[in-house]
Amino acid sequence: MKKGYWVVAYRSVSDESALRDYGALAVPALESFGARFLTGSTSQVEAYEAGLQQRTIVVEFDSFEIATAAHESEAYQKALQALGSGAQRDFRIVEGT
Repeated sequence: MKKGYWVVAYRSVSDESALRDYGALAVPALESFGARFLTGSTSQVEAYEAGLQQRTIVVEFDSFEIATAAHESEAYQKALQALGSGAQRDFRIVEGT
Protein backbone atom coordinates (compact mmCIF):
# COMPACT_ATOMS: atom_id res chain seq x y z
CA MET A 1 0.00 0.00 0.00
CA LYS A 2 1.27 3.47 -0.90
CA LYS A 3 1.89 5.91 1.92
CA GLY A 4 0.10 9.24 2.30
CA TYR A 5 1.79 12.53 3.06
CA TRP A 6 0.73 15.92 4.29
CA VAL A 7 2.88 18.68 2.84
CA VAL A 8 2.21 22.01 4.51
CA ALA A 9 4.11 25.12 3.48
CA TYR A 10 3.44 28.15 5.65
CA ARG A 11 3.22 31.28 3.52
CA SER A 12 2.84 33.54 6.55
CA VAL A 13 2.11 33.39 10.27
CA SER A 14 0.16 36.28 11.76
CA ASP A 15 -0.58 34.82 15.19
CA GLU A 16 2.13 32.71 16.88
CA SER A 17 -0.17 32.05 19.84
CA ALA A 18 -2.86 30.55 17.60
CA LEU A 19 -0.17 28.46 15.89
CA ARG A 20 1.00 27.09 19.27
CA ASP A 21 -2.60 26.29 20.24
CA TYR A 22 -3.08 24.54 16.90
CA GLY A 23 0.07 22.47 17.38
CA ALA A 24 -0.92 21.40 20.88
CA LEU A 25 -4.16 19.97 19.46
CA ALA A 26 -2.96 18.82 16.04
CA VAL A 27 0.01 16.69 17.08
CA PRO A 28 -1.91 14.27 19.32
CA ALA A 29 -4.83 14.21 16.85
CA LEU A 30 -2.50 13.13 14.05
CA GLU A 31 -0.47 10.74 16.18
CA SER A 32 -3.71 8.86 16.88
CA PHE A 33 -3.71 8.07 13.13
CA GLY A 34 -0.11 6.82 13.25
CA ALA A 35 1.37 10.05 11.84
CA ARG A 36 5.14 10.38 11.64
CA PHE A 37 6.47 13.94 11.48
CA LEU A 38 9.32 13.98 8.96
CA THR A 39 10.00 17.70 9.35
CA GLY A 40 9.18 20.16 12.10
CA SER A 41 8.78 23.86 12.70
CA THR A 42 12.51 24.25 13.40
CA SER A 43 13.71 22.32 10.31
CA GLN A 44 15.98 24.27 7.99
CA VAL A 45 14.47 25.33 4.65
CA GLU A 46 16.37 26.32 1.52
CA ALA A 47 13.90 27.82 -0.96
CA TYR A 48 14.36 27.78 -4.73
CA GLU A 49 12.45 29.26 -7.66
CA ALA A 50 9.09 30.57 -6.36
CA GLY A 51 9.47 28.90 -2.95
CA LEU A 52 9.36 30.78 0.31
CA GLN A 53 11.85 30.25 3.09
CA GLN A 54 9.11 29.51 5.61
CA ARG A 55 8.42 26.55 7.82
CA THR A 56 7.41 23.44 5.89
CA ILE A 57 5.88 20.43 7.60
CA VAL A 58 5.86 16.93 6.09
CA VAL A 59 3.84 14.23 7.84
CA GLU A 60 3.78 10.58 6.76
CA PHE A 61 0.84 8.20 7.16
CA ASP A 62 0.55 4.52 6.30
CA SER A 63 -1.83 5.32 3.41
CA PHE A 64 -3.43 8.18 1.50
CA GLU A 65 -6.80 7.15 2.94
CA ILE A 66 -5.52 7.41 6.51
CA ALA A 67 -3.96 10.81 5.75
CA THR A 68 -7.31 12.04 4.44
CA ALA A 69 -9.23 10.56 7.38
CA ALA A 70 -6.87 12.30 9.81
CA HIS A 71 -7.62 15.64 8.17
CA GLU A 72 -11.37 15.05 8.35
CA SER A 73 -11.30 13.82 11.97
CA GLU A 74 -13.14 15.74 14.68
CA ALA A 75 -9.95 16.17 16.71
CA TYR A 76 -8.03 17.71 13.79
CA GLN A 77 -10.94 19.96 12.88
CA LYS A 78 -10.78 21.33 16.44
CA ALA A 79 -7.09 22.06 15.89
CA LEU A 80 -7.95 23.97 12.71
CA GLN A 81 -10.50 26.01 14.63
CA ALA A 82 -7.77 26.92 17.13
CA LEU A 83 -5.52 28.06 14.27
CA GLY A 84 -8.27 30.17 12.77
CA SER A 85 -6.75 32.85 10.56
CA GLY A 86 -3.42 32.73 12.42
CA ALA A 87 -1.51 31.40 9.40
CA GLN A 88 -1.78 31.23 5.65
CA ARG A 89 -0.75 27.79 4.44
CA ASP A 90 -0.39 25.80 1.25
CA PHE A 91 -1.74 22.42 2.45
CA ARG A 92 -1.72 19.27 0.33
CA ILE A 93 -2.36 15.59 0.91
CA VAL A 94 -0.43 13.49 -1.60
CA GLU A 95 -0.04 9.79 -2.29
CA GLY A 96 3.45 8.34 -2.24
CA THR A 97 4.92 6.42 -5.14
